[in-house]
Amino acid sequence: MSRYYIDNRFNTASQQVLTTTLKTLVSVYSNTGVLRRGRCVAIAVGPDGAPNATDCQIVYTVERMTANGTATAGTPNPRFPADQASNMLASVNYTAEGTYTLLQWTRSLNQRASMQWAAQDYDAMILWPATNLNGLILGALSPTYAANAFGGFEYEDL
Repeated sequence: MSRYYIDNRFNTASQQVLTTTLKTLVSVYSNTGVLRRGRCVAIAVGPDGAPNATDCQIVYTVERMTANGTATAGTPNPRFPADQASNMLASVNYTAEGTYTLLQWTRSLNQRASMQWAAQDYDAMILWPATNLNGLILGALSPTYAANAFGGFEYEDL
């Protein structure tokens, strides 16, 4: 089983400035070319711009995706150089949101904070089905932080 990493910073697309509505930073999902299940094993989030003049929060969320929006194609990187390319597709820095359901993970952090989450065992991993355009998105919003946010997934093809 291969492990991959994708984030919204080291691709060619411009990051989206946060607003009071959810902005999808990165997604990973199954596709009709190779229908496979996947599982998220780690998440990284944090601000990626100058802080607001007054302290404020950024809310990060992982949700299930059932239809993709408009974004730039991302290239997941294998964690082990000898592994094949990922069977999943990935998108970054959305300009139009897709269809999302079922909140899976959320954290509210101060604008000066970043965090990493790693599943401690199989039961803590966030899985998605082998169904076209089904996967996970990592998004963020803030009532007052109006700059870029960073988000990344580490995941496994099953």
